[in-house]
Amino acid sequence: MLRKNSFSAKQLIAIIADYRNAGLDPQDVAVMALAEKVILDQHGITQDDINGLLAYGLKDDEVLDIVLTAAARSFYTKVLDALGTESDDVGMELEPELEAAIMNVGSHP
Repeated sequence: MLRKNSFSAKQLIAIIADYRNAGLDPQDVAVMALAEKVILDQHGITQDDINGLLAYGLKDDEVLDIVLTAAARSFYTKVLDALGTESDDVGMELEPELEAAIMNVGSHP
């Protein structure tokens, strides 16, 4: 979705490597930080995390959408991984370097 609607392959590779230093605007960084926290440290989410997004002008329902989308995507991916199956979008055409970056997510120490 991000590739189709917003970012070039080069931009996505930078986002995958380190979204905080990928040239994104601060609101996008805050959105990605919350999504990351939903997936990796959901118990660590605080009101300050939510307030940070509200300060950018997001509404409560938009923050909820971020949380639900991150949680749903994480759930979907874990189910596929647990069953050893692939997503229907596996056959989509990606640049080799973008595909490699995606495949290496989570393999960093």
